[in-house]
Amino acid sequence: MTTQTAPTPAFPSDEARFKAFGQALDSLRERVEAELGPRDLRYVLRADRLSRACEALGRVLLHFAFEPIGFSFGVFFLWIHKQLQAIEIGHTALHGAYDKFPEAPHLHSKTYQWDIPIDEESWRYGHNARHHGSTNVAGKDADVHFGIVRLTKEVGYEPKRRFQLPFALLVLFPNFTFLMNLHFTGVNDLLEDNGLDSKLDFLPDRSPASRKLALRRALRKYGPHYFKEYVFFPALAGPMFWKVALGNFLAGLLRDVYSAATIFCGHVGPETASYPQGTRSRNKGEWYAMQVEATNDFEVPWLVSVLCGGLDRQIEHHLFPRLPPHRLREIAPEVRSLCEAHGVRYRSGSWGSVLYDAFAHIHALSVETPTLAGTTRALTREFA
Repeated sequence: MTTQTAPTPAFPSDEARFKAFGQALDSLRERVEAELGPRDLRYVLRADRLSRACEALGRVLLHFAFEPIGFSFGVFFLWIHKQLQAIEIGHTALHGAYDKFPEAPHLHSKTYQWDIPIDEESWRYGHNARHHGSTNVAGKDADVHFGIVRLTKEVGYEPKRRFQLPFALLVLFPNFTFLMNLHFTGVNDLLEDNGLDSKLDFLPDRSPASRKLALRRALRKYGPHYFKEYVFFPALAGPMFWKVALGNFLAGLLRDVYSAATIFCGHVGPETASYPQGTRSRNKGEWYAMQVEATNDFEVPWLVSVLCGGLDRQIEHHLFPRLPPHRLREIAPEVRSLCEAHGVRYRSGSWGSVLYDAFAHIHALSVETPTLAGTTRALTREFA
């Protein structure tokens, strides 16, 4: 991974440096937000039409293709639909990127329904408020762990963590959206502690009322989604029920593995900053710097980036979460230059190298390693 390391900037103090950094990024955000308009709406509507066309083609092929090539193309086109709806369109819509367009109410954050089994309301709170507000801050960001997988050293070590790398590869990645719904709706809180002082991420307790709430949140998305994928559409195929169900499963599997490989690159790695419980930024510029240093970009061609929902530009997304993905791609060089000019570490590399570093870090966290503590202290000393 390439880390952007700059010489000490010519600022009289860190306070002045962070203030200037915040002002520069605010200016960039205001400029780009002022430019948002018909071009951005046309982009997402075209992406949505493409996605719907891929879904129709994929489902027709799965129903009527009786040989492996046609079946494989059916899986492929259905996956393209699911991938676009999940990240390029859905993730962005749920952040509120298209709320300013009254002519597209189906893309507004409070009404958008994405084609994945994750409850939208629960995700908006867990992701938009908790994760984006306090990225990699223990006790605030619930995404510093997923089940037995701890992603920062601030999450307590337990013997079960020894199995977290094979769990991530063999269980979490292939079932990513299913397990994320358990996480964001609070069902996981009913099953185990989170490894932090707070014990629970989203539920106040494990009372019958909390149990009912978590299960209701999870099932209101699981029920309709899995009925459509594994009952309704397969039933239309009659005796070929199994073939359509298998195709739907494989398309969902591709979406989950691809999405997990994208998302795990974002905030996991040996050089990625993580913060102890109680860490707070002192000003807007410092908060921006914490976001950058807790985040990784990776470099891929444009088409691959579209299927990543622009999350190869994860740094830019965390600075400006309400910008559409194509805008994040456009401003990435300018963001990198601003980080260099203000002495803020900006990391990027090939997708393979960043993902490898994430897996290596997950493996390192499967045991208690004294070197991790020193690394984290070095990265957080400016923000303590």
